Amino acid sequence: MIKNIVFDMGKVLVGYDADRVCGHYMDDEEEKKAVSTSVFVSPEWLMLDMGVISEEEALKRMQARLETDHAKEMAALCLAHWHEYNMWPMESMGELVRELKAMGYGIYLCSNASERLLECYRIIPGIECFDGILFSAEVKCVKPQQEMYQHLFERFHLKPEECFFIDDMMLNIEGARACGMDGYCFADGDEAALRAALKRLNRNAD
Repeated sequence: MIKNIVFDMGKVLVGYDADRVCGHYMDDEEEKKAVSTSVFVSPEWLMLDMGVISEEEALKRMQARLETDHAKEMAALCLAHWHEYNMWPMESMGELVRELKAMGYGIYLCSNASERLLECYRIIPGIECFDGILFSAEVKCVKPQQEMYQHLFERFHLKPEECFFIDDMMLNIEGARACGMDGYCFADGDEAALRAALKRLNRNAD
């Protein structure tokens, strides 16, 4: 019997595009590409999600890969303000969250995210329905590491077999299944297919 629905955040509940903040601050295409790669496609970005590096230290390392003072300045601006531009609520998913809550499901979030999101997570549509939120930086590990899912179960007193996980990466679904939590890969963003999968939950339950 599934009693809880666990959501990922990026590309499930909120849209995400790492290049948006770079486009806001820069016009030169080569500089935008260099800054975006140095900041958002970097080992430091993953380390921020894991909560094992400060933003100050991460920025120093990101800037060290850039060639011009202007690009380094842009990197600082993009890191400071990315959450204002790169994410937006997927409102129709918020409606799904509210419907699931009204049906009696517990609603939880399990996301790879830096400590910055602890300050601005209310961008998540349907946030008022969530019974618990877990960001990777809080527990110093990331999906699909099994430790991440164990932290979710232990913090909120959940049984894996009673939870159903929705994530946009199959690797993370496989990690959840290895811990006893089934799930659905939302990589295609097809909400109709997701709703159909959710309707099949507990169909054969007593």
